[in-house]
Amino acid sequence: MRPANRMRAGSDRARRSVRIGKIMELTDIRELHREKDVYIGKEITVGGWVRNNRDSKNFGFLVINDGTFFEPLQVVYGDGLENFQEICKINVGAAVVIRGTIVATPEAKQAFEMQAAEVIVEGPSTADYPLQKKRHSFEYLRTISHLRARTNTFQAVFRVRSLIAYAIHTFFMERGFVYVHTPLITSSDCEGAGEMFRVTTLDPKNPPLTEEGEVDFRQDFFGKATNLTVSGQLEGELGAMALGKIYTFGPTFRAENSNTTRHLSEFWMIEPEAAFYDLDDNMDLAEDFLKYLIRYALDNCMDDLKFLSARQQEEEKNKKAEERSMELIEKLNFVLTHSFERVTYTEAIEILKNSKPNKNGKFQYPVDGWGVDLQSEHERYLVEKHFKKPVILTGYPKEIKAFYMKQNPDGKTVAAMDVLFPQIGEIIGGSQREENYDKLVARMNEVGISEESMSYYLDTRRFGSAVHSGFGLGFERLLLFVTGMGNIRDVIPFPRTPKNAEF
Repeated sequence: MRPANRMRAGSDRARRSVRIGKIMELTDIRELHREKDVYIGKEITVGGWVRNNRDSKNFGFLVINDGTFFEPLQVVYGDGLENFQEICKINVGAAVVIRGTIVATPEAKQAFEMQAAEVIVEGPSTADYPLQKKRHSFEYLRTISHLRARTNTFQAVFRVRSLIAYAIHTFFMERGFVYVHTPLITSSDCEGAGEMFRVTTLDPKNPPLTEEGEVDFRQDFFGKATNLTVSGQLEGELGAMALGKIYTFGPTFRAENSNTTRHLSEFWMIEPEAAFYDLDDNMDLAEDFLKYLIRYALDNCMDDLKFLSARQQEEEKNKKAEERSMELIEKLNFVLTHSFERVTYTEAIEILKNSKPNKNGKFQYPVDGWGVDLQSEHERYLVEKHFKKPVILTGYPKEIKAFYMKQNPDGKTVAAMDVLFPQIGEIIGGSQREENYDKLVARMNEVGISEESMSYYLDTRRFGSAVHSGFGLGFERLLLFVTGMGNIRDVIPFPRTPKNAEF
């Protein structure tokens, strides 16, 4: 290598080290907005992505956002900058690092702006950048999920998602629960629905077969048929029988061919299990948990929630008054200010049977008697019209609930509980678990579950069984409620749904 080249390389490294030093001292745009009086007159460095670039003969304006706040920062640049012409050509979407002074602009739309002393283009963007300065539909943004987090709405949603995830761990850690990582690959079907994703290394075109012509999973990687889990509950119960109080928080998978606004093929679940907790303890825990998370959101995400509330109201402004959603922050406070009404399934059926919507044929699914599985419209009626508060339903018919739920003395119902919220219906499902070995085995035989395949689960009933309870909360279902978004695909960064596994 020639000396000149060595000098240039060394010079490039030197410039890069200086720039890295500046990057380490970046000021968040969120902090500028929250503490603007502190920053007026100060020179700082910010980094972000260009939302807009307007230039004229001698000066121009860059609007940048760094993902920390929904309000951007306006930067004024002038022709005194060495790379003025280059800055004028910066496209929307480019990544920039800018050093400049914050100045007050009380006469302008924004309270302050930055006067640029240096603008560095970290990463240019081409003219076909798909997020231009216009309103994009959520349907379109789902086709570019790898970029939609650069929009205000999705930045707000994902910031709320992050903070609530933190609050989930905080809640349980403060109460002595142990965080247990349950397996994603399992040989059991917790829900008994059979809608699971197969995990295999066998050749799909030429799998080994048994003498009976069936796929011989003994030759598969794990030596048996395995799937992606639908729930960590069964393993969670094992943990509770050793550690007392545990919780799981991880991804789960359902191979249900559903394309509704409330279903995902991959989603996250929070599942606590607690030894020596009966159904009443379980309901208390669920109510405390939900209120803690909602209060945490109101205390720590208010800017984002106000933005999301305004977005929702704008979206629904042309709807009839009775069709509009409850204002977002009002809805969250609605949950906080009411004790959850505890009602048996049998009582709920009588209320629904005698309700005006049922008698007038307004329900899509008429309620004609005891034993029917309640639909979202029924759950919402109980919460929004009848009780006008969140509801916990208990005592469901055992035929419509899972095999592991505690059987009540009446022989017809189980100690199940569903927590119902306004505008969403069921948000939590749980139960006291059947701790009696003989009753559990009998119920498994009734529904056709092999004792051999669940021997590990039955061992907890043979070796020191105890009263215990737990529930499951779908994280994305909770986020739908907290953010006011209308489609569950819009509260997870990269949604997995039938025929869709992009990005």
